Amino acid sequence: MEVILAEHAGFCFGVKRAVEQVYEQVSRGGPIYTYGPIIHNEEVVKDLEQKGVQVIETEEQLRELTEGTVVIRSHGVSRKICEMIEAQGLACVDATCPFVKRIHNIVETESKAGKKIVIIGNAGHPEVEGIMGWSAVHADVVESLEEAQNYAFGQGQEMCIVSQTTFNYNKFQDMVEIFMRKGYNVYVVNTICNATEVRQTAARKIAAQVDVMIVIGGKHSSNTRKLYEICMQECANTYFIQTLDDLHLDLPKSVRLVGITAGASTPNNIIEEVQNYVRVNF
Repeated sequence: MEVILAEHAGFCFGVKRAVEQVYEQVSRGGPIYTYGPIIHNEEVVKDLEQKGVQVIETEEQLRELTEGTVVIRSHGVSRKICEMIEAQGLACVDATCPFVKRIHNIVETESKAGKKIVIIGNAGHPEVEGIMGWSAVHADVVESLEEAQNYAFGQGQEMCIVSQTTFNYNKFQDMVEIFMRKGYNVYVVNTICNATEVRQTAARKIAAQVDVMIVIGGKHSSNTRKLYEICMQECANTYFIQTLDDLHLDLPKSVRLVGITAGASTPNNIIEEVQNYVRVNF
């Protein structure tokens, strides 16, 4: 049996940068908090918790802090959260992915210029909620083709469309076309991270040629879920796992090719562990 590992799998630039910044703070000591999990990977978050890093999830928890360092996660947060950290005199380490920070700047600028902000992404996702928090006007989130078809907007008004960095690229393009066909005055900024596009393209290519596809990543990871959806379109035998413990394969002898990809929040050691196990045991 041959195992093919996607060329682009595992930690992306933004995630690697964020994780390194937290570990750097750990080495310096003192109370350390992250506003939300630093990345969507339970194994990484668990390791940081064992090193004393605490996760805070709400504004109420943030208000209770009187000292320490708060690390803003790679997904970013709203302007309000940044201002709260500063107002309370807490040290702040901004580990927001630079590609996400770019969206914050676009949304802030375009909303102040009077444009309606539409975010193509997953409602409730921390990155999307953070982006909404930088708009000077109420921002709308659209996450499906049906929602795009039903979206109503004044013909004379200006609209700025951005995207969650990990959104499916092809789906984003389809949704933008729907808005354009409606005749709206639209300014579109493709803010899908290039690493996301490359990762999705590589996963699709491998899934189309293998008998079994394994997608590794956190169960709450948006970009990993999208990789899984893309691979499922090409390979019916696609498995979504977090770690090797979740891998329960009963492969027929006819299986000759197994593909492996991983989300942007998956550490290399987990990818290597799964890869080696499949090669040795099948």
